[in-house]
Amino acid sequence: MFNHTRGLWGYTGTAADGRPLSIQSTGMGGPSAAIVIEELIDLGARTLVRIGTCGALVEGFGLGELVRAREVLAADGAGAALGGGERLQPDRALAAALEARPATVVSTDLFYDAREEIESEWVSAGAEVIEMEAATLLAIAGRRGARAAVLLAVSDELAGGERKRIGREELEAAGVRLGEVAYAALAASSR
Repeated sequence: MFNHTRGLWGYTGTAADGRPLSIQSTGMGGPSAAIVIEELIDLGARTLVRIGTCGALVEGFGLGELVRAREVLAADGAGAALGGGERLQPDRALAAALEARPATVVSTDLFYDAREEIESEWVSAGAEVIEMEAATLLAIAGRRGARAAVLLAVSDELAGGERKRIGREELEAAGVRLGEVAYAALAASSR
């Protein structure tokens, strides 16, 4: 463990291929992620992959399935405040190196959103899965000249009005797969 600033644990060391690798928690939501991402870039990070969980807004995504962002809709305050635009793109080569199903992601500020029609509006705009940090990452990376991509595991199925959640053991297994796929993409894209 390299640090635990602000209660967000970070690990830095040498990866199996001999290159430096840092794994850093950003906390939940765009504002917390923005602080961490800015500071990581200040410390020299030039390639960032957000790994985390998402909820499936449409049918056809299974619990534990890995998805990579092909596009991110900024429906959050931090993404909008950072001026990244309404639709953000990950680094094309880095995203392509992520071995996962492509999906259009929407970033929001609320984990539990009481607005009745908002999910259907996002789906109408093309969103397939929902999370809270991707727009912030891509907006900052674009402004700061860093490469960034997003890899998520479906932890919740939200389509149809009833939330189905992944089990604890399945979530832990998905977390391991997220790390493995992200690391493989980082190694492949840096060659």
